[in-house]
Amino acid sequence: MPEPLPFPIRKECPPGACICGRDELLADPHADIRALRLTREEEKRLIARIEGITSYADLMHVADLMRAQLGIVLRIAPRANEVRTVRGLSIRLDEQPGLCRKIRQSVPAAVRRCLERSPDIVYAILNAHDLLTDAGSASDAG
Repeated sequence: MPEPLPFPIRKECPPGACICGRDELLADPHADIRALRLTREEEKRLIARIEGITSYADLMHVADLMRAQLGIVLRIAPRANEVRTVRGLSIRLDEQPGLCRKIRQSVPAAVRRCLERSPDIVYAILNAHDLLTDAGSASDAG
């Protein structure tokens, strides 16, 4: 019987409902199982935390914490087409064993809701990708 883990982990999904690979991760003694620490209760707390974000710095801080504590990589970038709304941003989690399909959907959705409420964060994201650097100088010239 496998050794019990020193922390609670996410309960297994119904058969066929997810492709997280939870059982394979638990069977491999060298696997990175940090993503499994995101139980349903912890997921709710994370979603609430994301939805409460009010600045770009706070969003980056939460993304850094997700990477450090859970091994989850959040990517937010402008899509190839023109960005007119929050829908023009690509918000996704990198593929990772142990990351439940529900989390792959709920975290980006929470980020999108946060960005819809805080357009300043969207502008900061665009600026971080050098999409607004010319816009400021063009408006100053007129």
